[in-house]
Amino acid sequence: MIKWMLVLGAAFAGFAVILGAFAAHGLKATLSSASLQVFQTGVQYQMYHGLALILFALVAKQGVALVGPAALLVAGIVLFSGSLYLLSTLGWKWLGPITPLGGVCFIGAWVWFVVQVSRTEF
Repeated sequence: MIKWMLVLGAAFAGFAVILGAFAAHGLKATLSSASLQVFQTGVQYQMYHGLALILFALVAKQGVALVGPAALLVAGIVLFSGSLYLLSTLGWKWLGPITPLGGVCFIGAWVWFVVQVSRTEF
């Protein structure tokens, strides 16, 4: 279980770098500044939570059960960042309500992480 957290965390973080560079160089000429900012918000949250997956894996290695919180982080990245990417580049306004669901997943993952860590003796 720990391995998939590390692999996905590194993949999400690496892909965030690629998407950030793509936005800065490839999308700058085609998107409005507001849409570019929305895209960059998706990149930022993807990077934060990709790194968080790596953190969760390292903490899980110490015996803390974090598969559930890690799965919520993955769902949050897909829903939050993914919806922002599509919303900003394709203008799919119907995705607007999906973004907060991703945010709820992030919040749930962090709350669950705190609960699991507080229950574990180190």
